Amino acid sequence: MLDTPVVLIIFNRPDLTELAFRAIAQARPKQLFVIADGPRSGEEAQLCARARTVTQKVDWDCDVKVDFSDVNLGCRRRCTSGFDWVFSQVDSAILLEDDCVPDPTFFPFCEAMLEHYREDPRVMMITGSNYLERWKANRQSYHFSHFGAPGGWASWKRAWHFYDDTMKQWGNETVKARIRDLLADDECFKFQARRFDRIYANPEERHVWDLQWSFARLLQGGLTVVPAVNLYSHRGNTDGRGLPPAHPLANLRAAPMAFPLRLQSSVSVDRLYDKQHVRRIYEWYRRPPGDRDQISSKPRRYHRIARNLRRRVAHVLKGVVG
Repeated sequence: MLDTPVVLIIFNRPDLTELAFRAIAQARPKQLFVIADGPRSGEEAQLCARARTVTQKVDWDCDVKVDFSDVNLGCRRRCTSGFDWVFSQVDSAILLEDDCVPDPTFFPFCEAMLEHYREDPRVMMITGSNYLERWKANRQSYHFSHFGAPGGWASWKRAWHFYDDTMKQWGNETVKARIRDLLADDECFKFQARRFDRIYANPEERHVWDLQWSFARLLQGGLTVVPAVNLYSHRGNTDGRGLPPAHPLANLRAAPMAFPLRLQSSVSVDRLYDKQHVRRIYEWYRRPPGDRDQISSKPRRYHRIARNLRRRVAHVLKGVVG
């Protein structure tokens, strides 16, 4: 069983909720929090009800707590109020959105990282996502980044304490300069600054909550643990609400983490990864529309070719040794 509490965020997608819930059921956490937003219309009420019913199928020894909204708060208010509710009761948690299907190793990886860096304020988040799919996986289990996707993630009450939905300090030029120095790369800073500007200028925006979380971590100089392999697939990018469905990051596959974990001897950001992370997001948009589908699977194809080549070499060497 999993000792760390797990949080499932749901809304109106019962089929996707079922997939995420099955993964959680396999991990068998001792404590499960379920956060649900309310429907936007009468037609949507049935879908919301069905999604909530899925989470009632707990057939293991588990303390289940729910926070179901009767009205539609929007993703921004629902997530932030829900996470406030969770971290008012526990010191750490693993959080999963309804459209994220993790590899089984996602949960023990997060739990191990939560325990190992529990008292280290430099580390504020663990993510299960690796936008490059693999990064130095032959010699490490994880690295540190100034970025980190929050579809499947983990954190502590001590870190979430710094979350500010309004991002009011982004209006301070001294703060911007400090974050620019922290990122130490114009491309990475411009990438974040454009996104922060958009949210800061629109405080009534109902959807985005995660950019404020990114800002909170940068404001504190906090780092994210990123696994050397991508640990969950994001199944919800089918209608353009997140990334465009054809974007390569919308179709990342989950891969297993190897155990025992290889712990890092120091806590320092991998700046090359951060630069490649940013470029991985934007490379697709920079291509002419007709070329986008052609490159969407290129990184995965390269990894497959390299993997097959390694297997062939290993097979030849085995024959030589034998």
